[in-house]
Amino acid sequence: MEKRILVTYSSRTGTTAGVADAIGKTLIDSGLAADIMPMQKVTDLSAYSAVIAGSAIQAAKWLPEAIEFLNKNREELSLKPFALFHVCMTLAMPNSEKYRQGVSDWMRPVREIVRPFEEAFFAGRLDLKSIPSFSDRLKFRISVWMGVWKEGDHRNWEEIRKWTETLVPELKK
Repeated sequence: MEKRILVTYSSRTGTTAGVADAIGKTLIDSGLAADIMPMQKVTDLSAYSAVIAGSAIQAAKWLPEAIEFLNKNREELSLKPFALFHVCMTLAMPNSEKYRQGVSDWMRPVREIVRPFEEAFFAGRLDLKSIPSFSDRLKFRISVWMGVWKEGDHRNWEEIRKWTETLVPELKK
């Protein structure tokens, strides 16, 4: 079987989709075959030798459809190399290192569904215009005004690429 990797994600504003694209491109540049697609479009995992799954974190949780994907595919995911990535604006806050452990703790329920061989946490992007809910936009606008977050793209593409490269040896086995 060809070493084909699935990079799948759940995203509300496109930020996590962008991280998934960067992961997939790094895998392809490393000589692996990779498909990148939203979790809602994944119907069968049998063609994949490994899976990398990621979700935005909102309200200290993975998105509901991401949890549903893990629960639905728990058995098959436990039989393949499986890695997780998380995208969270909390990691873009000033002094974010002091929040990193808390963000990691939020993901304990995700790890209890399927244990990954590796996982990563990436800061997100805050584009107030892309937030669908008026009340959420207002909350973020106030948070920006108070200095909790800065609007803009906080994804570190070099960090994403380097993390993905660390996965390649395991994925090529």
